[in-house]
Amino acid sequence: MSRFRERKKFSEKASDGDRRLKLIKLIIFLFAGIIALRLFSLQILNNDFYSALAAGQHEIYKAIFPERGRILMQEVGGSSATQDEKLYPLATNQSLYLVYVDPRKIKNAEELAKKLVDILYVREEKEGEELTPEEIEDIEFVDKKNLEEEFLAKLKKENDPYEPLRHGVPETTVTKIKDLQAEGIGYIEEEARYYPENNLGSHFLGFVGTKDNKKIGQYGLEGYFEKELGGVQGFLSSEKDVAGRWIPISGREWQKAEDGGDIVITIDRNIEYFACGKLKEAVERHDADGGTVIIMDPKTGAILAMCSYPDFNPNEYSKVENINVYNNPAIFNQYEPGSIFKAITIAAALDVGKISPTTTYVDEGEVKVDDRTIKNSDLKAYGVQTMTQVLEMSLNTGAVFAADTIGPEIFKKYVEDFGFGTTTGIELDFENSGSISSLDKKGKIWSATASFGQGISVTPIQVVTAFSAIANGGKLMEPYIVDRVIKSNGETIKTEQKVIRQVITPRTSTLLGGMLVSVVENGHGKRAGVPGYYVAGKTGTAQVAKKDGSGYEKDITIGSFIGFAPVEDPRFVMLTKIDHPRSTIWAESTAAPLFGEIAKFMLNYLKVPPSR
Repeated sequence: MSRFRERKKFSEKASDGDRRLKLIKLIIFLFAGIIALRLFSLQILNNDFYSALAAGQHEIYKAIFPERGRILMQEVGGSSATQDEKLYPLATNQSLYLVYVDPRKIKNAEELAKKLVDILYVREEKEGEELTPEEIEDIEFVDKKNLEEEFLAKLKKENDPYEPLRHGVPETTVTKIKDLQAEGIGYIEEEARYYPENNLGSHFLGFVGTKDNKKIGQYGLEGYFEKELGGVQGFLSSEKDVAGRWIPISGREWQKAEDGGDIVITIDRNIEYFACGKLKEAVERHDADGGTVIIMDPKTGAILAMCSYPDFNPNEYSKVENINVYNNPAIFNQYEPGSIFKAITIAAALDVGKISPTTTYVDEGEVKVDDRTIKNSDLKAYGVQTMTQVLEMSLNTGAVFAADTIGPEIFKKYVEDFGFGTTTGIELDFENSGSISSLDKKGKIWSATASFGQGISVTPIQVVTAFSAIANGGKLMEPYIVDRVIKSNGETIKTEQKVIRQVITPRTSTLLGGMLVSVVENGHGKRAGVPGYYVAGKTGTAQVAKKDGSGYEKDITIGSFIGFAPVEDPRFVMLTKIDHPRSTIWAESTAAPLFGEIAKFMLNYLKVPPSR
């Protein structure tokens, strides 16, 4: 009996030992599991957070603040194959530095303040020393004495660990500050927007400025696509110890930044360069106030070139004398189109079937409408004229005749169908709609004056879009300047081509195209022609309405030419516009020759073989 009791006690002791052993194993296992989960959290789930934390302040900055996407232009020439496409940055980012000081570590503040002002602001070229372009751009005219006092006040702040001195400092300048070997000076790398081509494309690009202490895209693509380019800012919240170090076991919130996407635009680099260069030459040659060129693919609506002059450098946007230069004249400026609008009037009358290219009327040099008398621009009468001759000679009376055959209501409908009086929808900030409100007024005089481009206002982008419909078998395409957006995760969003409506029939398109070729062959558009090709187009010399009161400014005109080529298979539609030329008032001597120069380049660049 005693042996049984002893065995029982021994068995109970062994059982207790097993339980304790199992408990210890369980605790070890749970502890190991916690460590494994912690490691998994550190190395996998929160790797970005702790990698940034370990790398220091700069990496934390990069992880929280997204990198802005680039704006890229194409160079495809006559090839449409994707593999032949080349991309060039129009807007990108560069690394500059914020220079700051820790006043607690500064020695000899007076001497250091003078040296820092000299390097950061008013450093001058010494004999035998050449400054880099960045250094030359960085030299500014400043009040050196006041700046030294400002720096000295910052350097002498007691118990202050951080005082910023200057943002946007190039690396070459930082190197010179490092050469001082002074304690207490620090540098933080920061991203800055950079436009490698300077003024090229400035109006449709816009710029990145500062608003409410935040960097934000303004005007053009930078403003319109701020959300896509700017990305999503990250978030980091955690407790710190007295030394300013993160406490790993404290509660925290962490969300990594999402970088902005790249935007690939439809602008062709070579076309943009050539067109903008020729525009500048023309504006200066004719002593004009400015000008605009837009080139569009009529089949798709893609913008191949868009520029206006004068322009600005988005790298130095704050240095402009007049902020109105930020507005893109191609989509913002409204003006009376003048005689180029006669093609729209003839298109409407042709489409309704009220006239044909050979329909005649008697031009007496003037025509009475309601209580007004309308005369030809040259004050001459030409007798019996066909509708084709109306376009060739740009006869106001012939345009009035064509509009009268269809009546004000039908005329207004066609003007609206061609896209006038409303925005085109192009992806750029601050597009204007123009105004055709005069066509709502009673009386025939309003449609009569509008028939030759007076009393209404349009924008250059509206004119190009409308004539693209004439070149494209009557189909009005929505213009676009962004080919695709490439998100930071690699996803690509391609712009879909959009047909807005069928404005005129293909037959009307063909007939009118032939009539516009005759303008270039026999009329006022001769200097817009290109040997070996059939070019269609129309000149327009528009008067400028007075800002105060009725009537028009004396001797101030806007010359424009709108056309497309080759007429049998149009590869481009182009508007050239010269504002207030002083050398001559007539578009056939200003805008038409500019069109001809660029059109010749376009046909060669796009590898279009001669057709005659």
